[in-house]
Amino acid sequence: MGATQKLREIGQSLWLDNITRGLLTRGTLRRYRDELGVTGLTSNPTIFDHAIRNADFYDEAIGRERAAGRSGEALFFALALEDLGRAADLFRPVHDATGGVDGWVSLEVSPLLADDTAGTVAAAAALHARGGRPNLFIKIPGTPAGIPAIEEAIFAGVPVNVTLLFSREHYLAAAEAYLRGIERRIDAGLDPRVGSVASLFVSRWDVAVQEEAPAGLRNRLGIAVARRTYGAYRELLASPRWDRLAAAGARPQRLLWASTGTKDPGAPETLYVEALAAPDTINTLPEKTLLAFAEGGAVNAVLPEDGGDAEAVLAEFARTGIDAAALSERLQREGARAFVKSWNALLALLGERAPT
Repeated sequence: MGATQKLREIGQSLWLDNITRGLLTRGTLRRYRDELGVTGLTSNPTIFDHAIRNADFYDEAIGRERAAGRSGEALFFALALEDLGRAADLFRPVHDATGGVDGWVSLEVSPLLADDTAGTVAAAAALHARGGRPNLFIKIPGTPAGIPAIEEAIFAGVPVNVTLLFSREHYLAAAEAYLRGIERRIDAGLDPRVGSVASLFVSRWDVAVQEEAPAGLRNRLGIAVARRTYGAYRELLASPRWDRLAAAGARPQRLLWASTGTKDPGAPETLYVEALAAPDTINTLPEKTLLAFAEGGAVNAVLPEDGGDAEAVLAEFARTGIDAAALSERLQREGARAFVKSWNALLALLGERAPT
């Protein structure tokens, strides 16, 4: 049994953290689905920037959309929805076979809306309607302004991938927003089956402390944070509150491991995949990491439901002077700024590439 199949056997979904028109037109994404068991994908502004910048697959479409009068954000979303619509159709059989649990693709709202709750809600509803696919997640950041937007989007029936989560506390805030949205739907007599995932970023923790962490703690902080968050996730799913919602027909908001490509050249490419094997979760992988895991990865253990040694490891980091709570807030702010930077670069690129 291959490594990717072993993850599926324990109940973890593998999604691709990438989308390009070349993956679709060359049949590569279909092959990843059929041969490696990939059952969904995620995207973000940086991914689309790289996709458009490094290939000519989009030139014809850019010209067509520009001729139709689209530019800037309107041009980008036209291109993105075309790609993600095709990907959603490719994963639609998975979505249908799993009753809507799996087979999702994700599109992010404009990062410029990160501090605009009302604007985020309106954009999420509009993008989901334009996408016209039941298996299209709209990504909303779990920032202070994003949390109320998540509740409102869920209440409105918009499936949400909560992004830019960096800690157990961030996850719990996102989960609370999801639960409130579902509870409001039940109270209003609406269908409680609205899909959602909560995306915890992992590797950026280790990048942030690589100069401070002693050798024995190198590349262990992100995994410890993920383990602690997994403990909170399992505790929530075992709660009476969730039991009531499940009895009414609600689905769990699944926990998703994001940023799982290894940034340290001295560490195995499969480090975070092997460390975060867990039931009822998703791991979204860069292509390089997916292929490395498929070729030589191993599933040696499953995450303990209580988070295992997470607290002990985090205590070791605290003794070195690393304040995980403060760092999580910094990472979220930096992540939001990075997406804005990529967004602006992407729009500038489209302006350069689009014919006048």
